[in-house]
Amino acid sequence: MLTPTLALAVWGHDLVYDPRKHDNEQRSAEVFDNWLQTQDAPEELRKQIRTLILATRHTSPPYSHEEALLVDADLSILAAPAEEFQAYEEGIRREYAHVPALFYRAGRRRVLQAFLNRERIYTTPEFSELEEQARRNLQASLRNLQ
Repeated sequence: MLTPTLALAVWGHDLVYDPRKHDNEQRSAEVFDNWLQTQDAPEELRKQIRTLILATRHTSPPYSHEEALLVDADLSILAAPAEEFQAYEEGIRREYAHVPALFYRAGRRRVLQAFLNRERIYTTPEFSELEEQARRNLQASLRNLQ
């Protein structure tokens, strides 16, 4: 179920995106929090939204069901139809055009393999049906990066 808090986090989670930076989620959380503050949003709501946005860093397992839903939604592209996923991967490469091919391939392999190494990519029942397609896409991309 999409709660108002989760809906706001969805709106704010990718406000800042710079492929040369590693703090996009933190910066997005700050920008959105500043905006929420100007709207007189209660501190508790702002804290919950910041926590949700920071969950999309994918550095630790989600703590709550809302975090898990947002993280799973953020990863839903991994389970796109094969052609759409390939176009997504090509877009990622364009975003990181500043990274030499050798380093890009090594880094991208690490990222994709980390998702494959998870016991489950999607932790919520709402997204569990995407698991098989996501694993196929990730494996195909890893083969393409060889």
